Amino acid sequence: MSTSPIRVIIAKPGLDGHDRGAKVVARALRDAGMEVIYTGLRQTPAQIVAAVEQEDAQVLGMSILSGAHNQIFPEVMRLMKEKGIDDVLVFAGGIIPDEDIPGLQAVGIRAVFQPGTNTDDVVAFIQKELKA
Repeated sequence: MSTSPIRVIIAKPGLDGHDRGAKVVARALRDAGMEVIYTGLRQTPAQIVAAVEQEDAQVLGMSILSGAHNQIFPEVMRLMKEKGIDDVLVFAGGIIPDEDIPGLQAVGIRAVFQPGTNTDDVVAFIQKELKA
């Protein structure tokens, strides 16, 4: 069993300026013993992928409220694949309509958490997926 904490990047892509949800999730993951790096607001897909690579993250969580998830999230996944980063668990959260979730999962996003999700569910998802 690894003694190193799970390393998580929490990112706010695009022009969305609301990050309360991302900060709540980041705090819950920290409280669960994970090492969390929050990238801050208005990150480009390239900046997000660079952070994942530089921080040697095991998990990437992206939060979006602007409605640009169908453009931004697939671009992040494309860049990660291009760089050979295929072992990172990716999840998303925010205002994402039910009908958009299958398309996001098709590009490799493993879970989508919508408003009202209990943070314990996010923690449990990561722990289960990484068998931590």
